[in-house]
Amino acid sequence: MPVIKVARLEDIPTIQNIAHQTWHDAYRNILSAEQLEYMLENVYSTTSLHNQFLNLHHDFVLVLQEKIPVGFASFSPMEPGMESYRLHKIYVLKNSQGCGTGKMLLDYVIQRCLEAGATSVELNVNRRNNARVFYEKQGFIVEQEADIDIGNGFYMNDYIMRLQL
Repeated sequence: MPVIKVARLEDIPTIQNIAHQTWHDAYRNILSAEQLEYMLENVYSTTSLHNQFLNLHHDFVLVLQEKIPVGFASFSPMEPGMESYRLHKIYVLKNSQGCGTGKMLLDYVIQRCLEAGATSVELNVNRRNNARVFYEKQGFIVEQEADIDIGNGFYMNDYIMRLQL
């Protein structure tokens, strides 16, 4: 049975490894190879992850299957003191998808947000990403579309989804 553990700075290489494996599967038919590599470098470089842990105060968790990391998530309040939280990332390795691992990870994040006093959880999902269906099954609704300039001529074409807790 999968177990969830709080990630620490020393888990950054594990997070990077999972991100590099999952992103290629999730986005190769959605993003250009150039945008995919640009985003991986900007979001999952060691410097960026240190910043997310230490300065942006994102909470990271890993999901382990038989002590082997198979996924991760990160989340934080949208702003300090706010009752709205943001799910920044949730990724599960392909061979662990479809068996409840992602739902277990999402349920854990939602529970942690509730314990912190959250009244809603918001996330972005690419408009062409099938993960939207997963989130809708968990009760998230699309609130709006957003085209976000991420630099270097690239955009994230997302849905912003929200779950009322």
